[in-house]
This record gives sequence, structure tokens and C-alpha cells, in this order.
Amino acid sequence: MNKLIVFFLLLTVGFAHSQELNCTVTVNTDKLPNANQQVFKTLQTSLGEFVNQTNWTGQAFKQNEKINCSMYIIISSNNSDQFVATIQVQSSRVIYNSTYASPVFNFNDKDFNFRYTEFENLIFNPAEFESNLISVISFYSYIILGMDADTFMPMAGNPYFDTAQNIANVAQQSGNKGWSQSDGLQSRYFLINNMVSPTYSEVRQSTFLYHSGLDMMSNANDLKAAKEKIKLSLLNLGKLNAVKPNAFLTRVFFDAKSDEIVSIFSGGPSISITDLVEVLNKTSPLNSGKWAMIKY
Repeated sequence: MNKLIVFFLLLTVGFAHSQELNCTVTVNTDKLPNANQQVFKTLQTSLGEFVNQTNWTGQAFKQNEKINCSMYIIISSNNSDQFVATIQVQSSRVIYNSTYASPVFNFNDKDFNFRYTEFENLIFNPAEFESNLISVISFYSYIILGMDADTFMPMAGNPYFDTAQNIANVAQQSGNKGWSQSDGLQSRYFLINNMVSPTYSEVRQSTFLYHSGLDMMSNANDLKAAKEKIKLSLLNLGKLNAVKPNAFLTRVFFDAKSDEIVSIFSGGPSISITDLVEVLNKTSPLNSGKWAMIKY
């Protein structure tokens, strides 16, 4: 049965689309001279257990239903229990009736400062600020859940994004960087506020259309129609760009999808893509070198 149909049936009996996480957490300390590696090994293990063992959605899912993702943390400095770091968050989802994992989210957060004491308990409480470490990791866990849900049904990520916004609102009172409007246009603040804003709903709608096209590609007879659907999703992003040029969420989309787009439109049954390449160059000029690789 088509996975999308299964998802719809689950909704009709009162379940929200949700999957728990299968996350690889890495803590890199290459920038730290003479680092106490034991502390960082403990931190890495604790974060992996926290992400993978927390029941974020209230649902139980089998191992093969979990979202594959990763959080790569680079520690640039630390003083006692204070750490300055960055975190690269990535996620993917398997395309229907295949083993291919399509990248969904790829985001580098450069404002990840936190306090951590070895062996401290990491427990998520949505109503309270426990620590910036817990808030940031929990925030991205819900971003991953929401973005994955959006690939299966339009705007299905709403409940997860609502929780992520609540985490951001609570954490904002802590004064840690990344949660406030004054922390830059590519902060966690703008990531979640744009996600829940109707102004940028076209990005999320296009995400669903794009992945529904990918899901069609498992059927050789549907390849051309699948590429047309994916093309339409990208043209829709171009329409948004005409109104909101250089939108943050558009950049987030292409950070995950640019290489895949080149691959999709460089092989298989041919469709007209002259207009598509023109729109891609306008919508994501930073990837113009990649768009030039698309074979007509």
C-alpha cells in the first residue's frame, strides 16, 4: 500500500503522523588542545541517548519507521562547564518503495553555547528552561519531526513546529544566543517563526509536492510525470521568491536539496527544463554553479 495512503488512514483513526528519531550524535573536539576526552565521550553518549530514547511524539514506532538524522557538534572552546560550539543538523527520509534516502534538512547553527557537567541528567520539559543544551537539542528534534511530516502531507508538521516554537519562546528568556530576533536573520528564532508563518507556507507546500514526486519515481511508468511534479514544486518556490526574494526558508530548502535536484534533472526521461533552470538561478543564485551542471 502506498505510504501516503497508510499515513492518511492513520490520521483518520486519530493518530498524527509521527516518527521517533534514529539519530547519530557526534561531538568533535579537534579544535581543543589537550581536551579531557572522557567528558566529551560522556557528552556524546548522553546526547545520543537523550535524542533517541526520548518519546518526542507520544507514539511508539518500529526501528524501520524512525527518521534517520544526525547532529554533528564541533566544540571550539570550553572553560570548566561552559562550552562554545556549532551544531550541524541533518535528516533524511526513505523514498517510497526504494532504499534511497532523500535529504530533508541540512542546517548549520553557529550559536550553540551551553553548560554541561559530566553525568548530569538530560530531561526534556516543554514548559521549563532546563538548560540551553537541552533546549537546542529538543528544538531541532521537533524541527526534524515537523519537516519529515511535511513531506508526507501538506502542513502535517504543524504540531511539531508548534512545540519547537514553544521551546524557543521559553528559551528566549535565558538570554542565550540564537533564540532572539536580534541574533541574526539565520537564527533559530527566524527558522521557527518562518516555519509557522503563513507568509512562507508555500515552502512547506512545495516540500510535500516535491517529495510526492519523488515517491512516484519508484514506478518506471511514472518517471516523466514525477519529474514534472518536482519541477512544479520548484517553480512554485520561484513564485514565492518573486514576492519574498532570498527568503530564509528557501535557502534552507536548497541547502538540503540542491545536489539532488541536479541529479533528478540530469538523467531519466527528458522534460522541458529551460524555464526551470532560469527559475533556479533566480531563486537560489548561490547554487548557480550546480544549476549549470543540469544537462538539457
